[in-house]
Amino acid sequence: MTTFQVRGMTCAHCAGFVTEELESLPGVESVAVDLPTGNVTLTADRPIRPAEIRNAVEAAGYELAET
Repeated sequence: MTTFQVRGMTCAHCAGFVTEELESLPGVESVAVDLPTGNVTLTADRPIRPAEIRNAVEAAGYELAET
């Protein structure tokens, strides 16, 4: 399980776009978005590289927060 923060999500549609892009990554089993905090929790059956997550979030039109 990996948790990270996505900037710019303001509504359910935003969360849906991010979820859809992340779920398209091979091995991803589930994606949970907490809209008020921007936190996204991803569960996968393999390690997901940070670059894969960043690319998926950016493809959805949002920005991965630096931690």
